[in-house]
Amino acid sequence: MITKTIPFTEDVFDLFMLFKEESHLFFLDSSLTASPNGRYSFIGFDPFEVFEGRNLADYQRFKECFKNFVRQDTNPVMPFHSGAVGYLSYDLGLLFQGIVSLAASGSALPLFHFGFYDVILAVDHLQQTLCITSTGFPEKTSLLQQARAKERMDQILSRIRQLSPAPGRRSYDNARKLLPPPVFTSNVTRDEYIHNVHRALEHIRQGDIYEVNLSHKILADVAWETENLRPWEIYSCLRELSPSHFSAYYHAGNHQLLSTSPERFLSLKNGTAQIRPMKGTRPRGKTPEEDSLFRQELMHSPKEIAELLMVTDLERNDLGRVCDFGSVRVKEMRAIEEYKTVFQATSCIEGMLRKDKGCFDLLEACFPGGSVTGCPKISAMKIIDDIEKVKRGIYTGAFGYIDFSGNLDFNILIRTLLLSDKEISFHVGGGIVADSNSQLEYEETWLKAKAMMECLTVSPARRSL
Repeated sequence: MITKTIPFTEDVFDLFMLFKEESHLFFLDSSLTASPNGRYSFIGFDPFEVFEGRNLADYQRFKECFKNFVRQDTNPVMPFHSGAVGYLSYDLGLLFQGIVSLAASGSALPLFHFGFYDVILAVDHLQQTLCITSTGFPEKTSLLQQARAKERMDQILSRIRQLSPAPGRRSYDNARKLLPPPVFTSNVTRDEYIHNVHRALEHIRQGDIYEVNLSHKILADVAWETENLRPWEIYSCLRELSPSHFSAYYHAGNHQLLSTSPERFLSLKNGTAQIRPMKGTRPRGKTPEEDSLFRQELMHSPKEIAELLMVTDLERNDLGRVCDFGSVRVKEMRAIEEYKTVFQATSCIEGMLRKDKGCFDLLEACFPGGSVTGCPKISAMKIIDDIEKVKRGIYTGAFGYIDFSGNLDFNILIRTLLLSDKEISFHVGGGIVADSNSQLEYEETWLKAKAMMECLTVSPARRSL
């Protein structure tokens, strides 16, 4: 493996734009950098292997191939050097949990999609450095690996010398005003969503569950020529409107994911596993006084306190399945995090992975995240499948990396646009507990949609504009 570290004080988005036309480009983007959670951003493209699958047998083949490239890093410079990057759909989690879904298929997309990347560009926002690693994979011999690693490194360094601020990133404003605003349509009406909340509340009253996450799918009918759509332009707008620690861009060939997820699903670093569930939302105020009021309201809400407590306990149990006995602890409880459009309440649970378990054991034990299912998890997932009627697809799945050393880091795919088959869609949802107000729950889902709707309303549509 060849490593090159250089000073980096530029905008990481401009680095991403250097490679915007490359095959299977990914951007793990910490667009909120002023915290430990936003320290690193990662960029990669042109994977040497691509895996997608529609069943557990395909997933098993993906894991077997991954084993061919496992290596040990004794002194890693960055948490991610080379490995698999991609997503797991929520519906793959049903298979992990042994649940037979009766819901209709929402799309023709695979259950998972990963590329194997031998070159990673890693930006350390704290140290203001860019670290490039080139492993030489998939070559088998040391000599061939060294030759490939050097060739790939030279190519990247040559491209980086061209780095300059991306011209005209905000030059489309006048053209945008000429376009009619999109029409946003949910797959359920307001009354249908409220009815679904009442059905969930009845399950809670009967003792089937304590909490469940309910969502709905929103389609954006845009007056754009989507065949000429440039997804990175939409992503640029989205990350400006809703910067986040765990944002992501992924070009998976015939579909693209554009996410400004604020929620880390799961990380594993040097044997320490961490989950950061998020439950409870309030809007940002228009004045400092209103802002403070909303923050205090979230902090002291009995509903949100109970909701996050239940999910935190669920995540402790999930980690306990694969972590050392007695090592699982709640590191942080009910931290109020500030984002551009909302406040969110978050907890943090950690544990030490058992020596006989690996990264895939951890992933399968915890996926999907409890914050987007409910408690108990399997019962909640069955009820979601019955009530929502349509498979979720990528929504509330996870996107991230698995390093060939065994470390991993995934977000939860919320606040995420899906561009597929000339269609733009996204999901929004929320947790339902015993004292939930159905009307307020419906309104909260549209609050979470604010940045995604706005970025589509103002984003450029055509190359010719």
